[in-house]
Amino acid sequence: MLPLLLQSESHIPLYVQLRDQLRALVHSGELRNGDRIPASRELASQLGVHRTTVATAYAELEAEGLIEGHVGRGTFICGAAARQFSPAPRSNGNGGSARWESLFADERGDENLSRLMPEVPAGALAFTCARPSEEFFPVEEFRRCANAVLRREGRRILQLGASDGYESLRRAVVAWFREEGQTVGPDQLLITDGGQQAIDLISKAFLRAGDSVAIENPAYPGAISILAGARVRTLAVPVEADPARTGNVGLDLDALENLLLQNRLKFIFITPDFHNPTGTSLPLSQRRRLLEIAARYQVPIIEDSIYARTRLRGTELPSLRSLDTHGNVIQIDSFSKISFPGLRVGWCIGAETAIERLRLVKLLTDLHTDQFSQATLAEFIERGHLKRHLARMKKVHRSRLEAMEEALEKHMPEGTTWTRPEGGMTVWVTLPAGFDAGDLLIHARERGIYFVPGRYFYLQNPQPNTLRLGFASLDEKSIARGVQSFCDVLKAELRKRQRGVRDEFRGRVALI
Repeated sequence: MLPLLLQSESHIPLYVQLRDQLRALVHSGELRNGDRIPASRELASQLGVHRTTVATAYAELEAEGLIEGHVGRGTFICGAAARQFSPAPRSNGNGGSARWESLFADERGDENLSRLMPEVPAGALAFTCARPSEEFFPVEEFRRCANAVLRREGRRILQLGASDGYESLRRAVVAWFREEGQTVGPDQLLITDGGQQAIDLISKAFLRAGDSVAIENPAYPGAISILAGARVRTLAVPVEADPARTGNVGLDLDALENLLLQNRLKFIFITPDFHNPTGTSLPLSQRRRLLEIAARYQVPIIEDSIYARTRLRGTELPSLRSLDTHGNVIQIDSFSKISFPGLRVGWCIGAETAIERLRLVKLLTDLHTDQFSQATLAEFIERGHLKRHLARMKKVHRSRLEAMEEALEKHMPEGTTWTRPEGGMTVWVTLPAGFDAGDLLIHARERGIYFVPGRYFYLQNPQPNTLRLGFASLDEKSIARGVQSFCDVLKAELRKRQRGVRDEFRGRVALI
């Protein structure tokens, strides 16, 4: 019997655990070229899992060329793949090929982040994205802005520049905040390569291995992976996602206070507006309480505001930074959700000493953010294009969110719930107890439907019966069709379960 151990309580899907463990057995030499491995039904019985779990793991390994199935004979380790993972042969002093896999520094968090961006076959409907659709990108307006800055300052923007950002974009961002009634000093702003780099810079600038950070659970996997790579101690704070309260729930502040009483925290990491993945928002009273807690314990807050400007309905709420009177908040944001994700331009705002530290770390990391993108975005803002584009996209996304909610109301079976966000780009769905969204995805993909299982977002205590549906990248008709197909798959699985319960009951009665 193969030495395989699957952990059902892990946030990593069972088929991924199985795939990786089989791959590791080949890498270690325990499984060799030509070895036969159990049939999917046989191994599923040994491990106590559904046959589709094993079949999916085998399918991915076969696609890698690691195993090969032969009708009537079984499944075997392949020669080419085995040679790829076998140790380099000894030579007479002339060296050999390096085994790169043995040199990987840290793979924690890699799997979850990559799962947010799966390859989707042409013609499939993907609810996996939390980003704007490129069909509405104002490419012609952007092209004119790019041409203008190239004519005016082309040589300058193609040269190395300041690590804290291109001056014209810095002025545009400061003016933008001024229009919103917020003051940002010139030394309180740092331009970054998107929100992801901002999180990475904060980690490098302020955290050491073993430091403790409070983070939402579930949370954005990009933040989880960065903190895992930094080897910090991440402490999970539950996020309440009660669909009956129109999405305005968020971080459990009582649980946060309990953490602070028992641990010395370096940071509190939170997305107060349209939290990814649940879509929840922290109410105003809770924002004030959070700031009071942070001030009392003297713990800074990292406020991820990347979705804050994507409000589609309801009342605008002030950011944590705008309410903060102690200078305890570093706010990170990006143009990714409101304009062009591919440009990778964002920013950090915070106390001058904190921003200066981040600037020095950024200088050592990449010198500066791409100046051509910065200058073009500044021109795009100054000509009023960004404001018009954002207004248009809010209408588009509002219509798509309403289409998703209408489809969910129409087709979802009883016992299933979902959040009702006032903005953002995703809806959080909770299936009946006992369902595994990862297993459901296997069946949904056969219908050409893709989504993200909720387990990828959890630090601990993963809820396998949760999933995230993104609505921003699909039009209304595709949303309606995709949700109906997804619900058909879910209902079919519900019927199988009900038949199984009836059969088990009949069997017990027969024994009596």
